[in-house]
Amino acid sequence: MTSSFTADRVLDCKGTLCPMPVIRLRQAIDQMQAGQVVKLLATDPASVQDMPAFARNTGHELLHSGASGSVYEFYFRKAED
Repeated sequence: MTSSFTADRVLDCKGTLCPMPVIRLRQAIDQMQAGQVVKLLATDPASVQDMPAFARNTGHELLHSGASGSVYEFYFRKAED
């Protein structure tokens, strides 16, 4: 589960269930500058569907998604305001 992306912020949502990873991601992105990257770690299997849907619905770019065991990793780039 390694990627070549550099995150400006890491958001650890392991142990939380839907909708908390999405809510925490939204809160984190709202505090970031356009173009910055956030890395989200989650253990909720629903995040596999939720994170691409978040990208489609908000316009933020899902750069990478992957998994290592039960931990899912997502990298998002904040869209222009």
